[in-house]
Amino acid sequence: MKIIIPHAHIINPDEFFRADICIENGKISSLESPGTLLDTEDAKIVQTGGVFVLPGSIDPHVHLSLETPAGLSADDILSGSDAALAGGVTHIMDFVTPLRGQSLTKALEKKISETQYYASVGLSFHMGISGWLPDMEQQMEICVKEYGIKSFKVYLAYRENIGIGYEELEKIMKISARLGTILLVHAEEHEMIENLQKEFLEKGQTEPKYHALSRPPKSESTAIKKVINLVKETHCKTYFVHISSAESAHLIAEAKKESLPVYAETCPQYLIFDDSVYEGSFEKTAPYVFSPPVRPKQHRELLWQHLHDGTFDTIATDHCPFTMEQKMAGRDNFTLIPNGAGGLEFRIPLLFHYAVLQEKFSLQQWIKLCTSNAAEIFGLKEEGKIAPGADANIAFFNPVKQNTLTAAKQAQQCDINIYEGLTVRGHVEKVFYKGEKVII
Repeated sequence: MKIIIPHAHIINPDEFFRADICIENGKISSLESPGTLLDTEDAKIVQTGGVFVLPGSIDPHVHLSLETPAGLSADDILSGSDAALAGGVTHIMDFVTPLRGQSLTKALEKKISETQYYASVGLSFHMGISGWLPDMEQQMEICVKEYGIKSFKVYLAYRENIGIGYEELEKIMKISARLGTILLVHAEEHEMIENLQKEFLEKGQTEPKYHALSRPPKSESTAIKKVINLVKETHCKTYFVHISSAESAHLIAEAKKESLPVYAETCPQYLIFDDSVYEGSFEKTAPYVFSPPVRPKQHRELLWQHLHDGTFDTIATDHCPFTMEQKMAGRDNFTLIPNGAGGLEFRIPLLFHYAVLQEKFSLQQWIKLCTSNAAEIFGLKEEGKIAPGADANIAFFNPVKQNTLTAAKQAQQCDINIYEGLTVRGHVEKVFYKGEKVII
């Protein structure tokens, strides 16, 4: 059966227009002049009620069932899919994170077997690398040629378990460049952070605020600068995840001016909060323990400017929620607090409220940063816009309705919400995934 969405107010990455949408077999088959498809025979008519019609969003950075010393991150593929749909997200990109020394292909096969039948949204993976392997080049090539992997991920922090050094990074970048893949980099200086952590703990400074103080902006920007120098040598397409500081953004902007193959994402938490979130009780501040941490106010203001200027290609969430019980593992030692927070279902309304309504960027930039740029960067060719031939991934977004964000009402499987109590204008009302109505 055909589905007709008449008189749709469509927001695409390049235009805002009205049209009738025809959906067949999970695809958008045509866009026609408003009102011309209302008499289509054997069609189901779905009225929009005058709200915006958006391409289903893409979140290129989520962590579902991530293994940590405090247990798995709180959302699995089922609840993560629910959270995605609640936020108008129809494609998520999760990570395969091998154990140190584990085969990349074995870790990938395990992840696929655990998730392939349970996702109710589009799902793809970035292949993590948790240390150098003797047959690294062969394994990376198998991931690409036999499993369709288009991107790899490395950490420069966390060297005690999954992080790598710069010599290993250079070798991996050369392989990635040869394979034509994108390398995602978590850029933080491990030694700098480790030394500051040790210093604070020796002084008995164990509260969550020392998580932020042990990971200063310099720990990020120093790593960014070193990686950019390696990009110049290797020509590896490099995507910097969760950029939080002004100096890091400046370095990336300069690299782009040199036409280096670099991309960058930031996250809503760095655009909305400042480091005052670390003042208060453990229960109040522990939810904001994620890496990199929230920065002082001046960084937030400059990140907005870089968004306006085009430094950032995407806004992701780094969705990795933990319960308060899990956070309590670090009650007496901030280094034991599991790093992460949820946000998958809140990104679209948050950015509409804090960016579009505040005229920090346009409706089209909103779609580019949250949807179409990720589709282009990561090769999701049939997603990212409402157009004939594209997957019928569509969200109805009410730009007037207000919601107060709270853990009590959220879809994510967690009793913490870092956006608790914020009232935002803008609400996802309906979502279609490949033509099927999946949220009403």
